[in-house]
Amino acid sequence: MTQDDTPTAPASAPAAEIDAEITSRDLTRPMRQLVAIVAALNLIGLIVEAVIGLRIGSASLLADAADFLEDVLINVLVLFATMWPVAARRKASYALAGLILLPALAALGVAIWRLVRWEAPEPWALTGTGVFALVINLVCAVLLVRLRSGHGTLGRGAWLAARNDALGNVLIIAAGLVTLAWISPLPDVIVGLILTVINLGAAREVFTEAREENPELEL
Repeated sequence: MTQDDTPTAPASAPAAEIDAEITSRDLTRPMRQLVAIVAALNLIGLIVEAVIGLRIGSASLLADAADFLEDVLINVLVLFATMWPVAARRKASYALAGLILLPALAALGVAIWRLVRWEAPEPWALTGTGVFALVINLVCAVLLVRLRSGHGTLGRGAWLAARNDALGNVLIIAAGLVTLAWISPLPDVIVGLILTVINLGAAREVFTEAREENPELEL
């Protein structure tokens, strides 16, 4: 069987085998522009959530900022990493895993601080920022829906990340609404811890997959 006749890898195939089939030809120029727009939107979301999260001391916003950071880096990898050798992709994945941890750990620190001082974040700012982040993630999910299939695991991963982050934004909005009725740090802290655990799991998964990359694919 020739290389051109090789069937598409099933969903259960190792990530390294699937990524080996991805080349720079998988994304057309319009697709690359679309992914670049998504990366820019996620960068805006990252900055807004990080600034407001630090300003009002919100664990959930800082944890969600980690999601935006992850999405920015994932989309950058979609644009460039498929043109890199496996060794370079592995190093980029290690860096991605480490960067995901930074805002996640910051969110954990804020959660502890809020519990010690027993102070709730400003509920209107929390809710409004959650709505803002939800809009960005929904727009990104719509833009990336064309990459859901037929463009390798990186393209599908970018779409799934945007979709899953939108679900996290719904939790943040709920925390803000609950805080409006019940002035307590618990709603924000609980959502922040949930998102932090998810981010820690994502960082672990990225690190594990990078370590398991098959070096023979560089040949």
